[in-house]
Amino acid sequence: MPEYFAEQYFSRTDAAGARSAAVAARHAAEQLAREGTEVKLVRSVFVPEDETCIFIYEADSLDSVRVAAERGALACEHIARAPAESDHKPGPDEYSRGVPLP
Repeated sequence: MPEYFAEQYFSRTDAAGARSAAVAARHAAEQLAREGTEVKLVRSVFVPEDETCIFIYEADSLDSVRVAAERGALACEHIARAPAESDHKPGPDEYSRGVPLP
């Protein structure tokens, strides 16, 4: 199933807000999945230096991710499909020092 990234901005000092958003995003995706929408929140990563929380979804479509984000009350600035793993293999210097969230 394709992966998608959704980004929401948080102050670098608002780890609690990012954590709450991650919990809400997970619950919304789980609820939609129970209703038959193919969407799953894989993980969330808060990157304080960039004031960004990245939500990584597996879903059947971009629209499914948008619905999940809206239902989770996320204020996403950007949602995009991730390139397939075969499209690009990042090197070690391409990884950010983010903080995984629940």
